[in-house]
Amino acid sequence: MKKNLFWLMIWGLAFGYMEAAVVVYLRELYYPEGFTFPVAIIQDRILLTEVLREAATLIIMWSTVCLMYMRLQSRVAAFVILFGVWDIFYYIFLKLLLDWPESLNTWDILFLIPLPWIGPVWAPILVSITFIYAGTAILVQNHQDNFLHFDGKFILLELFAALLIIISFIIPATSVIEQSLPSHFPWYLFFMGFFIGLSTFLYYYYRSTNNLR
Repeated sequence: MKKNLFWLMIWGLAFGYMEAAVVVYLRELYYPEGFTFPVAIIQDRILLTEVLREAATLIIMWSTVCLMYMRLQSRVAAFVILFGVWDIFYYIFLKLLLDWPESLNTWDILFLIPLPWIGPVWAPILVSITFIYAGTAILVQNHQDNFLHFDGKFILLELFAALLIIISFIIPATSVIEQSLPSHFPWYLFFMGFFIGLSTFLYYYYRSTNNLR
């Protein structure tokens, strides 16, 4: 268990650096004086390449956890751990390489699939910390041959929570299209989705573990 978690952390750390390195190259080309909004317009070919790179990253992450674990529950748990570690170390390495972001309130382009996601840096980091906690908690149980019961209601609630968070990132992304500065982050939507997702997980997790005793 500890060995698997160790290598998941190492994988996430290494891929966080690779992601940061790509951003260093892109910003050297498009933002030689520093990344700011409004964002520079990039060529369609480069934009498509970046979208496909993000998709490829997710595929590599899923392939990695499929090689490590046989059960779907363990694979999903390991995937969210990888995602969380990768995302956090991405910002750590950007800070070391570019001295960016200036603060946790700095705006960033978070993702491009299916539309641009924009938000303050603290938002994805908060989600990533929760991913690492939830994924680790499930893997600890799975390692003891305790596979928790998550029913259809759990899945629907988590998907709804994820949708609220994604919408909170997409709403300010209109600034990318309009070539303007993002002015408002719908934090109420973000925290609604965040607390629904976290409370749903905690309820089902502790209910399942109590039933195993």
